[in-house]
Amino acid sequence: MTDSTTQAGADSPAADQPSARGPWDYPRHWIADVLASDGGVVHLRPIVPDDADRIVAFHEKLSERTRYMRYFGPTPTLPPREVARMTTVDHQSRVAIVAVLGGDIIAVGLYEGLGADGKPDSAEVAFVVADEHQGRGLGPILLEHLAGAAAENGFVRFEAEVLSENPNMVAVFRDAGYQLSRSFDGSTVHVEFLIDPTEALLSVRNGRERASEARSVANLLRPTSVAVIGASTDPKKVGNTLLSNIIAGGFTGPVFPVNGPGHANPADEDAVEHPVVGVAQHAPVSPSARRTRERPPSVRGIRAYETVRDIPDPVDLAVVAVPAQRVGAVLDDCLAKGVRTLVVVSSGFGDSGAAGLEEEHRLVEQVREHGMRLVGPNALGVANNDSGIALNATLAPRIPPAGRVGFFCQSGALGIAILDTAARRQIGLSTFVSAGNRADVSGNDLLQYWDTDVATDVVLLYLETFGNPRKFSRIARRVSRSKPIVAVKSGTGAITPVRAARSAAASLDDQIARMVLEQAGVIQVDTIPELFDCATLFAYQPIPRGPRVRIIGNSSVLGSLAADTARIGGLEVVGTIDLGAGASEAEFENAVGDAMADPAVDSILVVFVPPVAVDADWHARALMAAANSPDADGAKPIVTTFLAVEGIPPGLQKPGANGLPERGSIPSYGSPERAASALARAWQYARWRQRPETTIGRPPGTDPEAARMYVREALASEARVLGQVASAQLLSWYGIAVVPFREVTTMHEASAAAHDLGFPVAVKATSAEWRGRLDREGARLDLPDATAVITAFAELAALTGDETLHVQKMAPKGVGTVIRVSDDPSFGSVVSFGLSGRTFELLGDHGYRAIPLSELDAAELIEEPRSAALLSGYGGEPPVDKSALIDLLQRISTLVDDIPEVREVLCDPILASADGASVLNTLIRIGPVPTKVDTGPRRLG
Repeated sequence: MTDSTTQAGADSPAADQPSARGPWDYPRHWIADVLASDGGVVHLRPIVPDDADRIVAFHEKLSERTRYMRYFGPTPTLPPREVARMTTVDHQSRVAIVAVLGGDIIAVGLYEGLGADGKPDSAEVAFVVADEHQGRGLGPILLEHLAGAAAENGFVRFEAEVLSENPNMVAVFRDAGYQLSRSFDGSTVHVEFLIDPTEALLSVRNGRERASEARSVANLLRPTSVAVIGASTDPKKVGNTLLSNIIAGGFTGPVFPVNGPGHANPADEDAVEHPVVGVAQHAPVSPSARRTRERPPSVRGIRAYETVRDIPDPVDLAVVAVPAQRVGAVLDDCLAKGVRTLVVVSSGFGDSGAAGLEEEHRLVEQVREHGMRLVGPNALGVANNDSGIALNATLAPRIPPAGRVGFFCQSGALGIAILDTAARRQIGLSTFVSAGNRADVSGNDLLQYWDTDVATDVVLLYLETFGNPRKFSRIARRVSRSKPIVAVKSGTGAITPVRAARSAAASLDDQIARMVLEQAGVIQVDTIPELFDCATLFAYQPIPRGPRVRIIGNSSVLGSLAADTARIGGLEVVGTIDLGAGASEAEFENAVGDAMADPAVDSILVVFVPPVAVDADWHARALMAAANSPDADGAKPIVTTFLAVEGIPPGLQKPGANGLPERGSIPSYGSPERAASALARAWQYARWRQRPETTIGRPPGTDPEAARMYVREALASEARVLGQVASAQLLSWYGIAVVPFREVTTMHEASAAAHDLGFPVAVKATSAEWRGRLDREGARLDLPDATAVITAFAELAALTGDETLHVQKMAPKGVGTVIRVSDDPSFGSVVSFGLSGRTFELLGDHGYRAIPLSELDAAELIEEPRSAALLSGYGGEPPVDKSALIDLLQRISTLVDDIPEVREVLCDPILASADGASVLNTLIRIGPVPTKVDTGPRRLG
């Protein structure tokens, strides 16, 4: 057994400790849907007394050996007292988590505090997995979630007793990344380990997450059999279209039409038009109508079945095309059949309003409770061009041929047009997923799959929202190291290149999206044509090694346009060669060949305007001959504008074994500007890949446990905004020192505080309207003695009306900067940096990055604002200590990454000088953990 059991004492002293919570009063964020190692979904939740019967049934199904491993004895039945103990816990000193599938418990994990044994920071852990589900990685998953709950409750160490004959259990702890301490006592092994999430532990967690999510997508894209639920004999209906496309695509496995009552059959039922393709879905059929009709024995010549249960062979993928109100009815059949994945093309869910969205949420819960993954609803479908699969389970009448590009698209409405455009551009696809409402399977899942898919070299994303933005950023950073990701996000001009007037908030969202995607190595474009411009280059040409581009052509005007665009995009033009309108084939071949062999050239752009009434095929021959000459450097990309053709014209194709274009084919663009822009983006991506691959480490001198407990105690007291003193205390646990200050309410207290801090000092207002004013009326600075302090206190108290003022030690003079971490609606926690003051705030002159920050991320962030030159000695001023700002950014990033309850951090101003960075004011807002967070144990969503 790869997942087995450990022993926890049945009469542990922890069981007698007072309950901190009621048996039903558990933290709701402990509920999670997780992926097993085989890609199937399992539901986790804390145990409750109502689980007593389920626990008894679970125990009865365990094999004798599994019971022996768990209880160190046969234990054929659980006594009622033990059942009550297992199901009634306090969710603090004793926590139990159950794994549920289809309503049945399939695994249980438990920890019990060892405070009565003199170990207040330790807990004993145990878990047991049903025999038929062992080997699915449920033991490590339960361990992760128990460790997360234990850490929240103040535990730092787990202990376990394992039978010596059960080495697999010890391997579960070790392979999870924990550093084990082991001791032997005859027949048992005592194991201890710290549960703090170390780098090794996170690496193992992320690796397992990657493998399980990739496997779940493989179940979707590499099925051995497909059932079409709602298959119809009517060619005007969705079920018929899906079945026809799967058959016409040449799917290599069996296809099973399902058209039982309520699914697909009746010709006289009311049709519901599908919003994407306009073909009809099927409205409910009355019972009397069902009885009067005979179900056809086949659809398109293939035997049909009334339900999925009736199919005699296994079914991996079910494509569902029934009315929205009928979708729930097929889930039990799919669970009983062992279906792994559903593709729901039916509309009428989140796309139809609030009521439909609630139904969509219920659908996802039901699908996951049944152990399945869901694409959709309102999806266009999925496709896999692998010749061993040949799956076209989409509503699209045309999909591109096989290639090396993976495509994820949220919008079903755009999906058909996108596929058609890709086919016209000769962009071959490896796989395609249109997720529709993206209720479950998301772009993050597809990135995990494509990262490991040897058939995919380039990833294209059309995104409307980021489901889990921090997770997206983490995965994209890794994938971009080996495969280019090109993304277009709707709301930034995705549908047309002409942008409508947008609000300041939308513009800010665009700015944040650009910077955060760039941080992850993602190439962001504004339009669908630009998406394919980049895809064509990445699919067929190498990535440039440097910025130097040579432009060759027979039109000086078009050459100049290309050169201007190239420079704007960050390329260095090393020669614009105008061969003249009458240039011959040999002259083109020689010029291109020289550039291909020149070590001072990194890429080549060829502009060609054909002479009137002259056959232009010779131009293509010249380019291909020069690109493939013995002296050519094959690592240089070459692009052209050949007859304004978009894609890969026949003369510029390098045919592969299947007759389709392969790498080495030369892309053509409709204009020189588009060709130059594609090359510029390729160089920007290449430059990102050339950056050193840095790890995100923990700065020294941090105490995350003390900070975490402080935040949770504040939340328990219903505090949401921490004051200056509390905020400074929290930052201190991350090695961040706020310039010493005192809160004072009287002149006497102000004078005493100034003497305590040491002169000179400042007296400052505390209300928001008086902070950060350009006229500095809310502060009195450089006060040399007690008399000046008392005078300043009296003036500010009268002027501002503040009952509490601050007396603060003067910091070294410097450039005022600001660091803020806030919740962005698209990207989650985002850190921004800029110069302090309302002028810079008004101009929006800030840089943005996603949490967490590497040292390189932080270094790039402080250079992002246009006003960053003020930090480098602009105007003869001494440059500031940028390393101090980098360290401060990383510490704040680590704080927010460690404690997701910290929702906002504001440090303003921070005086940056040659001597360091001095934080003068800080404010921290806390709140419940966001639903989309990328910390803690693995979970879907």
